[in-house]
This record gives sequence, C-alpha cells and structure tokens, in this order.
Amino acid sequence: MGRHNYNLLQHQHTNVRRHRNASVGGTTKSTPVIPTPTMTDYQSLRMRLDPVHQEHLLKFWDELTPDKRADLVRDIEELNLDEIKKYFDRATVSMNENGIKLDDRLQPIPEGKVISIARTPEDKLASYRDEGLRQISNGHVAVLLMAGGQGTRLGFDHPKGMYDVGLQSRKSLFRIQAERILKLQELAQEANGKLGQIIWYIMTSEHTVQPTYDYFVANNFFGLKPENVLLFEQGSLPCFEYDGRIILDEKHRVARAPDGNGGIFRAMKRQGILEDMQKRGVLYLHAHSVDNILIRVADPVFIGFCVQEKADCAAKVVEKAAPNEPVGVVAIVDGKYQVVEYSEISAKTAEMRNSDGRLTFSAGNICNHFFSSSFLQDIGNKFEQELKLHVAKKKIPFVDNAGKRLTPDKPNGIKIEKFVFDVFGFAQKFVAMEVPRDEEFSALKNADVAGKDCPSTARSDLHRLHKKYIENAGGIVHGDICEISPFVTYAGENLVSQVEGKSFTSPVYLRDTRDPLHGHL
Repeated sequence: MGRHNYNLLQHQHTNVRRHRNASVGGTTKSTPVIPTPTMTDYQSLRMRLDPVHQEHLLKFWDELTPDKRADLVRDIEELNLDEIKKYFDRATVSMNENGIKLDDRLQPIPEGKVISIARTPEDKLASYRDEGLRQISNGHVAVLLMAGGQGTRLGFDHPKGMYDVGLQSRKSLFRIQAERILKLQELAQEANGKLGQIIWYIMTSEHTVQPTYDYFVANNFFGLKPENVLLFEQGSLPCFEYDGRIILDEKHRVARAPDGNGGIFRAMKRQGILEDMQKRGVLYLHAHSVDNILIRVADPVFIGFCVQEKADCAAKVVEKAAPNEPVGVVAIVDGKYQVVEYSEISAKTAEMRNSDGRLTFSAGNICNHFFSSSFLQDIGNKFEQELKLHVAKKKIPFVDNAGKRLTPDKPNGIKIEKFVFDVFGFAQKFVAMEVPRDEEFSALKNADVAGKDCPSTARSDLHRLHKKYIENAGGIVHGDICEISPFVTYAGENLVSQVEGKSFTSPVYLRDTRDPLHGHL
C-alpha cells in the first residue's frame, strides 16, 4: 500500500480524505490514478535516474507485476531527484562534522535573553499570564503537538499519545492534554469575557495517523470542536547507502525513514497548516512533544512572555541536574542560537560554573518551543531548505542483487533527520524561559524496567505535583497518590475554595462533573 496523508483540513470528519504524501521536494496532491506502467515509463524513468546515479532503483523492473511497477513508479515520482543529491551531499558534510567538539565556539545564553520562573517576581509572571490569556481569548494561539511516535519502547503497539501511565482516572496523554486546552479556554474567557478557540495541530506519522484519528473520533475529540483539531502527517526521506545510492527496501519500494521533528516545517507548508493559521488569525504557536505528562499546553505565562518580548522563537528549558546529564543545552555557537548535544562539548566545558555556583551551560532542552506565525512563514518560504541535516548510521533492511530482502547485522547506510530546534539560528529575536523541572517536565520514553523516564516516574511526578498544588492552596495530603483533573485546575489555580483547611488521605482524586465516575474512558 502507498503512503497516505490524512489531511483533515478539507475534511468534515465523516471519513478521512487521502492524499499522496510527497516527501523530498514534491507536493501534496490527490492520489493519481496510475495507468499500467509500460516500457515508455521505464525509459522515461531511466532518463531521469541515470544523471543522478539512481538507475539501480529499476533493476528488478522486469520481475515486477503491473501493480508493483505502479508502486515503484509512485515512489520514484515522489522523489525530487534534483534535490536528492544535494540532501546526500549536505548530509555527508554533517556526518563528517559529528564528534567535533564545539567548546571554542560556544557561549551560554546571555542573561537578558533568559528568565527563570523561580527567580522572577510574581507580579511580573502575572503580567505575562494576563497577556497570554488575552491572546487566547482573541483566538491568536494554537498548539502544535508532535505525536508521530509509536509506544513501541513502552511495549504499546499504538500511538504514544494513547498511552495510559496508570493514573486513577485512566486518562491517556492525548486526553490529559485535550482537557488542559479546554480548561485554558475557560480561564481565558473568565479573565477577558471572550471565548477564544485554541487550535490543535497534531503531527502524526504514516503509521500513527489513522489510529490517532480513529481514537479522537471514538472519544468525541475529548470535548473539543472537531474542526479545531487538525491532523497532518510527518514527511519522510529516502535512506542512502554510504555512496549516495538510495536503498531499495523491496524490489518495488524505496527505503524511507521519518524526517525527524524538524520535518514539521516542510509538512506544515505542504499540507496547508501555515495557510490555515493565516486564515484563522493565529499569531502564536506553542510546539511540544506528546510524551511530557506535565506539559502546560499553550502555557499563557510562556506565550505572554514571548509576546511581550516580541520573540520570533523561544524555548522552555530546565536547569541541568548535573554536568554529565545527557541532554542537549540551548547555547550560542558562532553567534547563533542552537541546541548543542551532550557529545559536542567536553567534560571540562560541561562542568564550568558561574560565580553563583550554577552551571554555565545549564539550559537543558526539553522540546518545548514558541514560534510566531510570521517566523513560521519565513521558515516555510525561505529557510527550511537550509536546515541542518543530522545523520545516523543505521542497519537498514535492503534487497540484495539477487532480489532477496536482508536485514544487516551492522550499519549499512544512513538515515537523515531534521530537528525542530535547528530553526533557532534563523530567528531575529530568540528568548528562553527556565522552568522548574518538577513542575513542567517528566518524559515518557522507556518501559518501567529502565527506572527513569518511564510510566512509573511520569505517574509519580504528576502525583507529587498535584499534591504540591493542594498543599500550596492550604490543604493537607496524607500519602503520595494524588491526581487533580485538568477540569478542576490547569496549573494549581483556584483550588483554595475546595481544599483550604481540609485533610485528604491517599489515594486522592479531585474530579469535575465532566470526568467519568470510575475512570473508564
């Protein structure tokens, strides 16, 4: 079956429209009806493939059925062959740069460009929050959720957003985030007397788009308006041998891999998301990954800060826990902002400290970003093709000369990815906000056996935060299991009337009338 894009932009939620999802340099268009391929097709393809040294893609043509030939024609049609060579050449340069230490070219984020929630006066934070809520009420805010991943490492054969970490409510990541959006719309309406809709753009992958869509339909979009939830599909890039030849996955299929979370910029342009934002008057976008259970979706404090700073682009960061914590840090390299991977700086640089004892390079990246829509338009129209390409040597299944499909036991080629944070360097105005890790970041990456970034840690981090919310509002919680529905509070606000002076015994679950009684969803 061909790869398809479920584009809900032109869809009334009765059934999913299918479009071809063109990848390298193509365009999104309706699936063409391809007639039975002929020798003329073969010759025409050969004429296009020969100059770019990709003629091997046709080597099994004579053995293919008409249907399989049609699949191969479609795969090749989706490749922008002029662009392919440039991709590989740029990727090779990038691969040769891997492992180069950046110490001499590195500077931390200047103090005036980063604020810390923990060290900012309450009245200042309140002014940011008011600004953010005002923008939400005016319909100027959207959320971009990066949700292309499967829950494979969790032993879960579905999109990761459908995963339930074992809360009392049995709510999935998708449901928790949807309910936070609903609550935030209510808070903005209470503050400004005007209901603004937060548009939810969800980037899926080829494998997660249909189950994600079905899950949202089955759950009535969790109370959100269906027309305000738009799914689009991540692109892919061909996999290459080390000499630049594209790998055949099967005799009639080109080997491909997802183009990374940095592929969102091309996908947003191609699949009409940028156009949709313009049409709806969206000015600001909060982008984040699906697997952070503590995410403050469309955080009004973050949005208000970025709006007041007139930022094109921003990142939320957490203070690194230790010099050797294996996380990328937001820093300046050669005068431009970027995320520097842990492996790109020496231990000596990682251990540098300021006069106050804090790490010099402490701004840990958590895939939590702000973009102005005008900046996104610039990326889509001008800078996307200049994005850095990141290369990984991988074991890529391939078809050998005898036509047999093999899975190698050592890396035999490269996969190319783009990273969302590589657009930082194109921003005229970049800022960062350091947030408390225990309040805003708990990643879900691994199964429980790993003991970190797993369902148990996500669950206990949420319990701990919600217990803190109750205690900050004057209540007492005996025990550790504590959950508060997003319908009750978005980030700890408005709890005093419910909990002040009261004592709660674990397991605690503060719910709203909109929450199911027994946690069955």
